[in-house]
Amino acid sequence: MDYLPLAFNLRDAEVLLVGAGPVAARKATLLKRASATLCVVAPDICSELQTLLTPDDRYVQRKVKASDLEGKRLIIAATSDHDVHTWLAAEANERNIPINVVDEPDLCSFIFPAIVDRNPIIIGISSSGKSPVLARLLRKRLEAWLPNNYGLLARFVGSLRDRVKAALATESERRLYYETLVESEAAEAVLNGNTETAERFASDLLISSNYQRGDVALIGAGPGDPDLLTFKALRLLQRADVVLYDRLVSQAVLDLARRDAQRIYVGKQRDQHAVAQSDINHTLLELAQQGLKVVRLKGGDPFIFGRGGEELELLAEHDVPFQVVPGITSAAGAASYAGIPLTHRDYAQSVRFVPGYLKQDTPVLTLEDCGSADETLVVYMGLKALDSVVTRLLDAGRAPTTPIALIQNATLPTQLILIGSLEDIVAKAEQQSWDGPTLILVGQVIKLHQKLSWYNRPTLEVIT
Repeated sequence: MDYLPLAFNLRDAEVLLVGAGPVAARKATLLKRASATLCVVAPDICSELQTLLTPDDRYVQRKVKASDLEGKRLIIAATSDHDVHTWLAAEANERNIPINVVDEPDLCSFIFPAIVDRNPIIIGISSSGKSPVLARLLRKRLEAWLPNNYGLLARFVGSLRDRVKAALATESERRLYYETLVESEAAEAVLNGNTETAERFASDLLISSNYQRGDVALIGAGPGDPDLLTFKALRLLQRADVVLYDRLVSQAVLDLARRDAQRIYVGKQRDQHAVAQSDINHTLLELAQQGLKVVRLKGGDPFIFGRGGEELELLAEHDVPFQVVPGITSAAGAASYAGIPLTHRDYAQSVRFVPGYLKQDTPVLTLEDCGSADETLVVYMGLKALDSVVTRLLDAGRAPTTPIALIQNATLPTQLILIGSLEDIVAKAEQQSWDGPTLILVGQVIKLHQKLSWYNRPTLEVIT
């Protein structure tokens, strides 16, 4: 982050506003909404700003002096004089007083975000000064999405605080209660102005223990790009107490979890099982039985070579509630971001997904797995076994000139693509030092890659 977002309590604090034109008036409007007391210093004052001042505020009709900075919580400089701004910034920094200089970000120690005001809910959107227009656009979208009376809901929840604290001993219990409450009919009742119904529901929920039961959400994290998560996946991820994740989950997706959620890495690599599958299964069970909201985050889709079914069986046996949120499987994500359609009327009428890892010396592909020339073959986790994959395909009758693509870190800015044929791909791959998640695509559809490639096209590294 270029800036740390903070919320200032300016009630009864004095803020120095240097300048008294229309721009200063806009800043003053915002400051007065935050209950600040203003000290305005300027040779002249516009009528708009004059009407904003209350008896508690001061207007000093002269140029600013060093003594004006004493005792001020914040300083806003809104003149047209760069020299004054430079001097003010230096004086403010020497006194450790935060200062905002309008339209001169290099002189600012803080900047104003675009604000969505649903008091007491306040949302600030900042582009770190890079694109205020974009920040305002995002604010408009949030304004349209967020009900105007959301502040009523915040005040209603706040009114329950003492009662909830007395009834529920632990922070975890209280958080679970509030999370259940704000997603319940009580919240809808408040937003519709029916606080009596909301109060009754809140009291009933406090007496019951429905909110205390743990559960598990098995979520497909997709191939890496966080924008490919479903809305449901995002919602469940942000309410989770604990997130168990594996090697194939991108950091960008993991960062969407609640900041105070516990993160447990249970990743595996071929021949390097950091955590046994049975241990993962029992960890999910134990955490849920503690009353925690648990997310098991798996790369791609949890039911496609993700062993998701194995992890849920133990939960089902112990009557632990669970749900499954599908994700975009790696094959679909990698192919789409590489501009390679998995099926195409002119090249492939079907697609086949197979795992590429070896298990107890079993051949990486059976003859049935190899498919036909008019079928696209997708091999998951096959980079280590590439030589075996190619050999098996050639033995099955695939032509040496059959196109093949290796896609690493699919859908991420670090995505790399290696294009070749069955006869040369192993040699090409040996020249690369790849260790990221890699998918293998085999088939005639790869010929469309150059024509249909779209993702990050100016900088995408394509090796041919």
